[in-house]
Amino acid sequence: MKNRWQWIALLFVVGLIAGCSTNTTSSSKDENTKATSQQNTLTYGWPLDVGPLNPHAYLPNQMTAQAMVYDSLVSYNDDGTIAPMLAKKWAISEDGKQYTFYLREDVKFSDGSTFNADNVIRNVNAIMKHKDDHSWMGLVRHIKDFKKIDDYTVKLLLDEAYYPVLNELAFVRPFRFLGDEGFPAGDDTAKAIKSPIGTGPWVLKTYKKDEYAIFERNDYYWGEKPPVKEIKINVIPDAESIALAFENNELDMIYGRGVISLDNYEYLKAQGYHTEISEPMSTRALLFNTQSGPLKERSVRQAFQYAINKMQMVDSITNGTEMVADKIFWNNIPYADFDLETISYDVEKAKKLLDEAGWKLPKGATIREKNGQKLQLELMYIATDAVQKPMAELMQGELAKVGIELTLQGADVMVGLEKLMNDETDINFWRTNGPPTDPHSFMNESSTPNANAVYEAKLGLKDHKILDKKMQQILTTTNEKQRATLYKDVLTELNKEALFFPLSYETNLVITQPTMKNFKPSSSEYDLPYQQMKLK
Repeated sequence: MKNRWQWIALLFVVGLIAGCSTNTTSSSKDENTKATSQQNTLTYGWPLDVGPLNPHAYLPNQMTAQAMVYDSLVSYNDDGTIAPMLAKKWAISEDGKQYTFYLREDVKFSDGSTFNADNVIRNVNAIMKHKDDHSWMGLVRHIKDFKKIDDYTVKLLLDEAYYPVLNELAFVRPFRFLGDEGFPAGDDTAKAIKSPIGTGPWVLKTYKKDEYAIFERNDYYWGEKPPVKEIKINVIPDAESIALAFENNELDMIYGRGVISLDNYEYLKAQGYHTEISEPMSTRALLFNTQSGPLKERSVRQAFQYAINKMQMVDSITNGTEMVADKIFWNNIPYADFDLETISYDVEKAKKLLDEAGWKLPKGATIREKNGQKLQLELMYIATDAVQKPMAELMQGELAKVGIELTLQGADVMVGLEKLMNDETDINFWRTNGPPTDPHSFMNESSTPNANAVYEAKLGLKDHKILDKKMQQILTTTNEKQRATLYKDVLTELNKEALFFPLSYETNLVITQPTMKNFKPSSSEYDLPYQQMKLK
């Protein structure tokens, strides 16, 4: 399970920057024009090395780089639909237990070798040798067999119906395909690969660990060729250095979430650089531990939310780059397009709820009490996160006005989740995965111990076992109408119980120099829209 949270945590602080290196708006910037732009090259800045580019492994492999080199059987569109990729079409049995994939016959790896059914089976077998490493993905637990029918047809057999099969096969890892010459002895790709040979649009050309990686167009690529010939990823250690490199005309694009501070984003925007914001992708929220002290009471969880001026907080801290979230999933997420009752800022309502629940404010006191217990809560946040810390501090001040003492603890990325799973803290910042794995990954992990902390957080709810059962039914039913009804039931119940406090819908940001043609950033965190990245 930690593998899954490691890559989410990394995404929380990484992001992506792409750019070439000329600017036509000022003579000083023209003087800094780099040869790379003239050679039709984009340059990225990235805080960490791209890693060994192993398609079946997690950290230190970076997902954005893995997605450049390797393809999946199917792909995920921003509108939630599934599109062909290495599989030109597929068929699903009526009982939902068999998926037959018909492979493209015109695909070659970057070394010129042929992609076919034998290679698919070899890759899947290598992945399944270490299935525990991928247990965060529900599909892995349902695979009975993946077998060859003929040279360009394979069949996936499941132990029971599992509707998110295609979404999970579209994800950037682990179900992507390494060329035969890239396999190590014994095919144990979990430890290492010989070389990163894929069918994707890019191939690694030059690499110097912790300094840079240069990718060039894959001449054998089966799809539309990228508009630029080469991409260079420079290792840039921190957000301030990235912003400075952009302003010095060393990068022509900054792309991603959390790549630079929002102050720097606003500064660069004010300087006249072109900026864009993607559609919402993931949701920033607080997760309440319903087993923990005062938070066992729904009225306390609700009062907490009524006490916070969320609109003002999100606007002031994110500078308008994120939208206020009223529910745990944005409407464009599949099965989430329905209204839920929302909690709006109302300090008097917060006080009334607490009074009615027996949490009284003694004369002259600043903290409410009940049966000798003070209304004190602890909130964990990621210490290095530029948004979480100021949000936590603002909420601390707002809650003090209604008699709730909120203590704050900054920690490393994984600490808060682990503490909540161990019933050692009250509240933790939390976020959804976003496309293509939501909302099914939410249901899968939220009904599984030691996955995303939601299972443990909801143990204090009276009907948590019923919720778990419905979550699992969602994943296995083949009845679309029943699935939609179950989704609505579960999300409505979690909303009614105030298990989450949705804060904002996160977005990708893009800033470009005049040498780049403008484009809209994708709502995907790892699969960047290279086909739209063009020079003027």
